[in-house]
Amino acid sequence: MTRFAFLISPVPADATRDIDSTITQIDPDAPALSVGDLSANRGDGVFESIGVFDGRAKQGAPHLERLAKSARLLELPEPNIAQWSRAVDRAVAAIPDQGEWTIKLLLSRGVQIGGPGAPASGPTAWITASPAADFTAAREKGIRVVTLDRGYDSGAAQRAPWLLMGAKTLSYAVNMAAAREAHRRGADEAIFTTTDGYLLEAPTANVILRRGDHFITPEPTAGILHGTTQLAAFDWLEENGHPTGYEHIPVAALAAADAAWFVSSIRLAAPVTHIDGREVPVDHDLTRALNAHLRG
Repeated sequence: MTRFAFLISPVPADATRDIDSTITQIDPDAPALSVGDLSANRGDGVFESIGVFDGRAKQGAPHLERLAKSARLLELPEPNIAQWSRAVDRAVAAIPDQGEWTIKLLLSRGVQIGGPGAPASGPTAWITASPAADFTAAREKGIRVVTLDRGYDSGAAQRAPWLLMGAKTLSYAVNMAAAREAHRRGADEAIFTTTDGYLLEAPTANVILRRGDHFITPEPTAGILHGTTQLAAFDWLEENGHPTGYEHIPVAALAAADAAWFVSSIRLAAPVTHIDGREVPVDHDLTRALNAHLRG
């Protein structure tokens, strides 16, 4: 089995009956969505990616909570968490007990009826499951990163909520362009920065810095997607006696970091070896222990 998919017929958020009948396994290579769906035409939707390691899904509930939060920010109908949870359970049950997989949850506004601004037909929902990419090298050897200007200041998220910062939307063109620019500069990944000189996040990950024995990450109110893996990492660090915190971190703090990691649901924790060409210390022992926790 290489990959599979389920189509979900969304029901009201408070519905509790006949949920199983609303989830249908489909051929992932067969037509399933309308060519007019706003997910493809406008990127008007939200998604989540859940890592499955040796048959066990990680942070499933936090991902579903964040899906619902993103839906609210986009003014989409509220997802029925029990329905989505059941779909995830069915996907996990079909995944082999060995190896790493990705379950992706996708919710769009549906097909637009009429011109711009007209209402849509109703939400379209589906999930896919496929083997994850091999991130062994990133976890064990680390990654090189560059800083890239995101094009807005640190107050933009609160000043302009319609920019949807903090929502995990399907509109990922900028994120992918940033990844290509990082590769052009000889790096593996990028860290976004604000125009007034503060750290944000990576295109597909959160950033954790070590300062002595203290671990910090950029404050989510600056328009950052609050990461489920970052939260799990902080829980583990605190359980092991390491203070953690959220700060508005100036870009200059990168040069003083004692270590840095990119953390995400599928890649887990990848230590940063270089930032803008400058070498960064790597704590291999802590990285191995953190990834063992995140994976298992």
